[in-house]
Amino acid sequence: MSAAFRFFRFAPLLLLLAALVAFADGPKLRKTTVAKNLTIGVPEGFAALPDDGIAAKYPAQRRPLAVFTSLNGRVDMSVAQKPTTFSNRDYALLLKIYKASIQNMYGKVKFLREDIQTINKRDFVVLEFVSSVTDNRRGGTLAPIRKYQFVQYAIEGDQLYVFTFDAPADEQAQWQPTAREIMSSVVLK
Repeated sequence: MSAAFRFFRFAPLLLLLAALVAFADGPKLRKTTVAKNLTIGVPEGFAALPDDGIAAKYPAQRRPLAVFTSLNGRVDMSVAQKPTTFSNRDYALLLKIYKASIQNMYGKVKFLREDIQTINKRDFVVLEFVSSVTDNRRGGTLAPIRKYQFVQYAIEGDQLYVFTFDAPADEQAQWQPTAREIMSSVVLK
C-alpha cells in the first residue's frame, strides 16, 4: 500500500477531527444574575447552593452572596461581597496584600498568574495558583490537600467583590479553561 493511498484512506477521519476541533466551543456557561449589578457565567451542570448549604460549607460571619458547585461537590465557584476602605485606585497595593495573605494561609503556593487585568471594561486583581496544606491535627502523616484556585477581586464604591473558583489540584487541567472563562464573564456595573 502506498503512503498516498493510506493518507487518502484516513483523510475523511482527519477532516472530521479538524472540524470538531475547529467548532469545539469552550465550556458552556449560562449568564446568571448574582446581584442587581452583577452577572457571571455559571458552568452548565453546576447548581446554586441553598442558604443552609452555603452556611454548612462556608461557616463564616459574612457568607458569600452565592456559591455554585459541581454535581459531585468537588468544584466550587463563589461570589462574596464585603465593605472596604480601599478604592479602585489601590489595586496594585491590594495585589501585594492578597498575594501575601494567600502565601500565609497555605503551606506551599505556586502562583500561575498574579496581575491586574481589565475584563468587560473593569479592572480586577487576579491571582491564579495551586495551594497545598498539610493537615497535622491528627498527629499522623496525611497527604497534603492540594487545590487549584482562581481568585479575582474588584471594588465597586465601598464594596469589595471576591470571585473564587477552586478545584482539586489533580483536576487543574480539566477545570483551568472553565475557571478562566468564568472569570472573563464577570460583569460588574
